Amino acid sequence: MRNFTEEQNMLRDAYRKFLESEVAPHMDRFREQGIVDRVIFEKAGEQGFLMIWPDEQYGGMGDSDFRFEQIIIEETARQGCGEWFNTLHSRLVGSYIQHFGNEEQRQRFLPSCVKGEKILAIAMTEPDAGSDLAGMRTTLKEEDGHYVLNGSKTYISNGINADYVIVAGKSDPENNPHSMTLCVVERGMEGFERGRNLDKMGMKAQDTAELFFSNVKVPKENILGEVGHGFFYLMQGLAEERLIAAVGSIANARHAFNLTRTFVQERKVFGKPLSTKQNTQFKMAEMDAEIEVLEVFVDHLVALHNEGKLDANKAAKAKLQTTEIEWKMLDLGVQLHGGAGYMTEYPICNMFCGARVNRILAGSSEIMKLIISRDIFSDTYTSNLD
Repeated sequence: MRNFTEEQNMLRDAYRKFLESEVAPHMDRFREQGIVDRVIFEKAGEQGFLMIWPDEQYGGMGDSDFRFEQIIIEETARQGCGEWFNTLHSRLVGSYIQHFGNEEQRQRFLPSCVKGEKILAIAMTEPDAGSDLAGMRTTLKEEDGHYVLNGSKTYISNGINADYVIVAGKSDPENNPHSMTLCVVERGMEGFERGRNLDKMGMKAQDTAELFFSNVKVPKENILGEVGHGFFYLMQGLAEERLIAAVGSIANARHAFNLTRTFVQERKVFGKPLSTKQNTQFKMAEMDAEIEVLEVFVDHLVALHNEGKLDANKAAKAKLQTTEIEWKMLDLGVQLHGGAGYMTEYPICNMFCGARVNRILAGSSEIMKLIISRDIFSDTYTSNLD
């Protein structure tokens, strides 16, 4: 049995109603326009559904229990609103300001983000540097009492909507490829330009953009943490980022399972529901078992994360397995929907297209396997059964 508190269950009910009334009815329009209306962030902020973890002085609840975010992620998937990247804003990017920013920066940035008045993004990926951060070409160098940012980023989620973008740049590219610094670039800074809203296979409602920086003057007050330590800050955030991906992927898999279960019970084949066919029963039984096993594993990792014990290896295992099972379930869902599964009017179709990126973002499946294999063949490897 899942161990959520009464307060967390109340949040789930309230947030579910918010999605049903304020977000889900507009998702088709958001997909058509290629972006979620900014007012959705504001409405969520008004009701306390953004950035729950900051202390009350910044407008949050002051509760860092990751299960609150888990509920937000699960309900967002359940309502088919995953293209609204609220968790990217709320937990993934916002936590950099909390963990690596100073008190002045937390007071300056967090309250407006909690309210949804300002939207966050993070910019690491470049055309020639994805998982390999050492290949980054963007530079951030000190000059005349400030820093100068030059370079470009691509595939940046919330790229059009974002008001504050945490950007990673190399601060000593000639001598140390891992010497990176993080800074906050604000909307309207001279030299900061956005490219087009990229046209993607799926996740149509999620604005994804190219960002360009030409001699952007970044004040020292916008540098996050210590100069040159950005690479290590990014590495520290990856385990939680992959846990976020795992929570979303397994919730999406369960949602796809439920949609398919309902469809095969209603669809008639040779005069009988498709659910009466042994192939359908066996395929769905297999998926139910695989999804439930991973739901338990993800819950376990959430508990470990709350204790500060989530490591890169376990996060990689969760991200690898949940995204692969999500894809397997969505492929089966489209197949059992038949021709209807190929039509965008059916949720399973949009889910199928949108989920393809999940085996790529936050580190591809191949990168996850590399992380896991390094641990297996290290001198310190021990099996949980030893």
